[in-house]
Amino acid sequence: MPAAELLTGVSVWDDYRDELTAVVTFVLAFVLAEIVDQLIVRREKRLTDESGRRLSPVATTRLRLIRRLIFAAIIVIGLALALSQFASIKRTATGVLASSAVLGLIVGFAARQTLANGIAGVLLAITQPIRIGDLVTFEGTTGEVEDIRLTYTYIRSGDGTRLIVPNERLASSPIENHTIVDRGVEVEVSLWLPPDADADRALGLLADEPEVEVEVAEVDKEGIRLTAKTWVEHPERRGAKAAEIRANALRRLQGERLSSGTAP
Repeated sequence: MPAAELLTGVSVWDDYRDELTAVVTFVLAFVLAEIVDQLIVRREKRLTDESGRRLSPVATTRLRLIRRLIFAAIIVIGLALALSQFASIKRTATGVLASSAVLGLIVGFAARQTLANGIAGVLLAITQPIRIGDLVTFEGTTGEVEDIRLTYTYIRSGDGTRLIVPNERLASSPIENHTIVDRGVEVEVSLWLPPDADADRALGLLADEPEVEVEVAEVDKEGIRLTAKTWVEHPERRGAKAAEIRANALRRLQGERLSSGTAP
């Protein structure tokens, strides 16, 4: 019985050698890609722990690009080695190489947009007009750059939604970067008073708020709009600081029966 099982196993191996070898090769390539990726992540964490602070946006952006390029390269090489186990594919590849110029033109034309996005992603990571963590405005949407991938960039707006932009569009369109020179970000909160409210009294009540500048922004028949402005050291603090200013202003104005509401 063991001999029969052994013969069966040998027969299966002989019948499906190419398929099994291809699967094992691709699995090993995937495992290797994951291991290398985790080694880079651990190296990043070690550098962060040693310095006691987060890596700069420049280093973080480039490191993520390097991770993804290495991962993709290992997977592509593994897939090529796996497919090379099949004689029929080898013959096809030989014919493809013989007509590589024509094929290159066809593939290049069909994938020109994807290739443009990939090249733009590499250029964005090298030149860095935007970086991970920057506060940017693109086509009327303001948010924090959450991730820059090979083909797309993810921008998280203030309400938590994601704007996913092809890198080619980012590379060819104007982008307003609020934090590329200074990580500090201005926070502005609107405060509404009734039309007949005493604006001077309201300004006096809010003047004691530390490091907050309050002024009359506009006056119309709907009411009086005040703006309270301050600065935070990082874009991530915008929401919390705006909520703090809003709560303190409401408490003071409602205590004197001056407020009709606030707006971001």
